[in-house]
Amino acid sequence: MSHICVIGTGYVGLVTGACFADMGHQATCLDVDEAKIADLGQGVMPIYEPGLEELVMRNVQAGRLAFTTDYAEALSAAEFAFIAVGTPSGVDGEADLRYVQAVAERVADTVNHPITLINKSTVPVGTGDWVADTIRRRRGNDNLEFCVVSNPEFLREGSAINDFMNPDRVVLGSLDREGANRVAQLYLSLRCPIMITDLRTAEMIKYASNAFLATRISFINEIASICEELGADVREVATGMGYDRRIGHHFLDAGLGWGGSCFPKDVKALAHMAVLHGTNPQLLQAVIDINRNQRRRVVIRLRRVLNGLSGRVIGILGLSFKPNTDDIREAPALEIIHLLQNEGATIRAYDPQAMEEAARVTHKVTLCANPYEVAEGADALVLATEWNEFKYLDFERIGQLMHKRVIMDGRNLWQPERLHALGFTYLGVGRGGNSS
Repeated sequence: MSHICVIGTGYVGLVTGACFADMGHQATCLDVDEAKIADLGQGVMPIYEPGLEELVMRNVQAGRLAFTTDYAEALSAAEFAFIAVGTPSGVDGEADLRYVQAVAERVADTVNHPITLINKSTVPVGTGDWVADTIRRRRGNDNLEFCVVSNPEFLREGSAINDFMNPDRVVLGSLDREGANRVAQLYLSLRCPIMITDLRTAEMIKYASNAFLATRISFINEIASICEELGADVREVATGMGYDRRIGHHFLDAGLGWGGSCFPKDVKALAHMAVLHGTNPQLLQAVIDINRNQRRRVVIRLRRVLNGLSGRVIGILGLSFKPNTDDIREAPALEIIHLLQNEGATIRAYDPQAMEEAARVTHKVTLCANPYEVAEGADALVLATEWNEFKYLDFERIGQLMHKRVIMDGRNLWQPERLHALGFTYLGVGRGGNSS
């Protein structure tokens, strides 16, 4: 058993702390947000993630997981301190490191025993060196025994606990091999490949991985646009591609593009780093542009089918950026809503988990209790998030409720033949002759 401090109780930090506790370690999650820590102490989760509440409560009751706002309390016995604070995008796409800096300074001011500091946050290449330098400057010449290890996270929202407990790999980077080996010991029971490299390479692995996955999504969406014009079905195209073992099936689902807290921020940050150091990230910029255009295509197609959007009522099904999360950061639905409202459309919307979050950031959007309420009087419905409960809707009932029977299936979830038979105008993504 090791004593672990996880600084930051956002998505990554809370999952990391709870999972390490479940593996038998003593974990303390630290956050400066007093309200969040108070809620966690009462069993109220700040995010929706399947299985997380049960995992947290089980380990709190077992005495392996605790929450605090006190750095001294959290770090007093900690052998390892994981930094898991936010690194939001700046004006030019650069990662904002103010929270990482604040943590490094507080750790330097608090710790008086040997400690391994682990960057779990996604940070620009070179941040590990910068964190170490920050601590040394802060401490002066007292020779605090510490090292910095980069341990990028690869958690998918909606399946984060499984991803932590069953990782494809664990990446560790450090200039101190012994320090990296100590962190590796924490993960040995997971029986997964553990890659140890230098700090900057580990930091780059995270950015390169996310940029590559975002590129696959943008690629298949560009192919989808071509399929629409040439009469091909992108779903079959992707299936045929995926059987090639060099390509595979993952991240080849055409839709409304990528969103969330990672891909948009990380691709922009990598492009910014590239420009800053004199390279020309043409592919990364194209990936960003294609993703943005996917949302615009929805508006263009609806405008064409409805002969204008002013005064039209558009229903949005799904507000989170993906299923099984309440995260609406960079969600395609929000951008589509903004574009539609700019053209005078009235918006009705529903999401199984993200209604409270959406209410904070949307304006003049009627948030409904279920998909059928969304459909009432609507000229068109847009599927923005492929939640399971949307798979088997009663479209006969929906057709009766709608003013015009237009469906924009932004996730290719439904069968166009069935909707055509019920009198709907069906618009898919890259469905060729099946869209009309």
